[in-house]
Amino acid sequence: MKIFSPIWVVMVWAGLASGGIRAAEPLAAEVRATMERATTAMRAIATEGGYLWRYSADLKERAGENKATATQIWVQPPGTPSVGMAFLRAYEATKDPQYLEAAKAAADALATGQLESGGWDYLVEFDPKLSAAWYRRSDVGKISAAEAAKRKNVSTYDDDTSQSALRLLLAVADASKGSNESRDGRIREARDYGLAKLIAAQLPNGGWPQRWNGVPADPRTHPVKAASFPKEWSRTHQKENYYGHYTLNDNAHHDCVVTLLDAAKRLGNPEYRAAALRGGEFLIAAQLPEPQPGWAQQYNPQMEPAWARAFEPPGLCSNEGAGAMHLLLDLYIETGDEKFLAPLPRAIAWYRRSEVAPGVWARMYELGTNKPIYGDRDGKIYYRVEDLSPERQTGYSWKGSYGVPAAIALYEQVTKDGREAVGAKRKAAVAPTDKQRASRAKALEPRVRAAVAALNAQGRWMSAGKGGESIRTEVFVTNMRALCEYVEAVK
Repeated sequence: MKIFSPIWVVMVWAGLASGGIRAAEPLAAEVRATMERATTAMRAIATEGGYLWRYSADLKERAGENKATATQIWVQPPGTPSVGMAFLRAYEATKDPQYLEAAKAAADALATGQLESGGWDYLVEFDPKLSAAWYRRSDVGKISAAEAAKRKNVSTYDDDTSQSALRLLLAVADASKGSNESRDGRIREARDYGLAKLIAAQLPNGGWPQRWNGVPADPRTHPVKAASFPKEWSRTHQKENYYGHYTLNDNAHHDCVVTLLDAAKRLGNPEYRAAALRGGEFLIAAQLPEPQPGWAQQYNPQMEPAWARAFEPPGLCSNEGAGAMHLLLDLYIETGDEKFLAPLPRAIAWYRRSEVAPGVWARMYELGTNKPIYGDRDGKIYYRVEDLSPERQTGYSWKGSYGVPAAIALYEQVTKDGREAVGAKRKAAVAPTDKQRASRAKALEPRVRAAVAALNAQGRWMSAGKGGESIRTEVFVTNMRALCEYVEAVK
């Protein structure tokens, strides 16, 4: 990224060079010192270089999505990959090697926990006895087939788990190109192995399951065909295993495609790009026919909308559909191939006639009737949120904008201005002008001052909660990103 004169940047937003320098330099120094102290404190609570989601102030209580122990780290964001990316962002902003070292430690922890199936479970266990419950890549050739069959070996693509881990490995390996350190070699090996397995997990039609056990699917059980409405479907949950379904839910498919595109750009490997584009072709095939030309959360092997959890019935999902539209638009901007744009007009027309209020959609719509539907843990379908149990009324998002207006606006911008203009605008945003940097620095200043002031004497950002104050990795990541952005803006 181009480095602009810090004096010029300060003059733009402060008006007077001398006064601007006096105002910005002390804060910039405070920001850098805050980043260093926060990083030192965070690394002090790491387990083998990795992280959980939450820690009590005395570190006796730990958790990821669930309760965790001192020998575990969490992969699912905002766990180890998220914290590692925050360290790497700090390195990019400052070029201080301590941050790259921290990012490498996080990446190496993930490399250690990589499964034979190429991805990751939600967590990594480092206790020598307990870790034997998983079949890791490092176990290949060291244990019998019978023993391997007993162990956990399921890569999860749910919640950006395996994908975020791979993107950290990609980014760290990129930042340490040319290094001969054994640790960097391990990170590169884990990266390449994981990418190969991500492609192996891709189903014949370009989709991915929610979770994968390392065994490629039989093409005979997964025919390549367009999505369709089932002739019959149960209105009650059948408690079937949905892990093998083609999954858009929680952006699983999107995150696989984005990870492969990232790999293709960093490594120049056309195989990764081809697999990503097959993922785009899956979205074209997954669009349901009229009169409901949207997308479902998940599909069975016959490409029919299917149940997942008890409160996730078959149906059109406005949230995942908006994500599909965004990804198709991004692929069109990337490639110029009109096929990625073709599904959008039908989908937009459906969204416009399916609003439940201006700019608001139900999360799910019933197959055939297009009525908003809502699910509960009893596995039944309801037609009013008020009829759900209190826990499900508030424990799941049932209505919202879901990124639909933004997807429609991007489509209109692309069709009006052309993909080249939109692509150029995106590139320009990556390299802002002096004036834009100055404006951004001024806008960030209150946020940055608050983050600097909130760091306690131990170098921690503490969050209040029912059980008392806690250290939350999500807060660390958010604050570090803001501080990094400010450092870059005032360079």
